[in-house]
Amino acid sequence: MKIEDLHKYIQEEYGVEADYPFSNEWAPTPIFRHKDNRKWFAAAMFVPKCRVCTNSNEPVWILDVKCDPLLKTALLEKKGIYPAYHMNKEHWLTIMLDEVDEEDLEFVIGLSFDLTKSKYKKRG
Repeated sequence: MKIEDLHKYIQEEYGVEADYPFSNEWAPTPIFRHKDNRKWFAAAMFVPKCRVCTNSNEPVWILDVKCDPLLKTALLEKKGIYPAYHMNKEHWLTIMLDEVDEEDLEFVIGLSFDLTKSKYKKRG
């Protein structure tokens, strides 16, 4: 999936626009957060591929998502899913956007969204 398609999918499915707290003009870093609690459920980065899985310095888009540790082992067997880059490796995964199946990508984004949402509704 291309980064533009990822933005569109998350906006349509979850009603969330990316924000850019760490960005510069060379490497934008879109962060996708819940509107209510501001917790991240996905962080996209443009990094050399060697940071994730190979010796290649080719720049690629990756997406870090939160994951239930009980599902992590099974998900790591899927194409395009790796141990987290730049996040806690017990609770996060890295998705290589140009390798992962779209169905798997949508599943892990949904899982991350659910794991990071507010646990309790506010009374109001």
